[in-house]
Amino acid sequence: MSLVENTLFGIRDKVEIAIARLREFEPEEGYYLAFSGGKDSQCIYHLAVKAGVKFDAHFNLTTVDPPELIKFIKAQYPDVAIHKPPVTMWKLIPQKLMPPTRRVRYCCEYLKEHGGAGRMVVTGIRWAESARRSKRQVFEQCMKAKHKTFIHPIIDWSTPDVWEYIKSRNLPYCSLYDEGQTRIGCILCPMQSKKARTRDIKRYPTYYRAYLRAFEKMLAERNKRGFETTMWNTAQDVMDWWIHGNADNGCNGNPDQTALFE
Repeated sequence: MSLVENTLFGIRDKVEIAIARLREFEPEEGYYLAFSGGKDSQCIYHLAVKAGVKFDAHFNLTTVDPPELIKFIKAQYPDVAIHKPPVTMWKLIPQKLMPPTRRVRYCCEYLKEHGGAGRMVVTGIRWAESARRSKRQVFEQCMKAKHKTFIHPIIDWSTPDVWEYIKSRNLPYCSLYDEGQTRIGCILCPMQSKKARTRDIKRYPTYYRAYLRAFEKMLAERNKRGFETTMWNTAQDVMDWWIHGNADNGCNGNPDQTALFE
């Protein structure tokens, strides 16, 4: 696959197509560009610049973002607005009485998806990321907020397309990719594979301990409310279940899938 394809119907330039999409739907007030600091959001940012459309880029902190990612965004994209969440992950877990799982991803709703109300939101969602995303459309209405719409200008790009765009233009990218990571998201995100989460534990021991403290508060809150907790006696029991146990009924993590806007 390549960004420029020679098809039966002539030359198909994916960059020009993405730019045309952005220009076609440009709202008068400009786009709200959802920026994660990952490779896909870098593409939509630079495409919006090349398209000459009006936009403002936003990054929503989750309080469990990799420090390397935050450092990269601040250094390379100083114009991106960084927003603190209404509640931290450490307070959210005790409130929800359980850790976030692949099936119950309450963290995304509270920590990521609250931006862009009443706006047209540009995202880096792509069909190639997952079976679920392969059913998405270029232009969509938000199911949760009727006054919020989405445009996915690179929805038909492959992962090699994304890297071709970045590397052919010598764009700096987060160093975590060069360490073998295929997606960059929250530390110990349940959407990751067990192997990736085990890697996070070793790399970010401070965050690991913070999760354990949140689990302790969660267990205390469950006891306070009279919730039966037969399988968890300690915070470590919760962690072992969350990472190595049956938290998601044996589902395998998809390293390219995230819960953003799903």
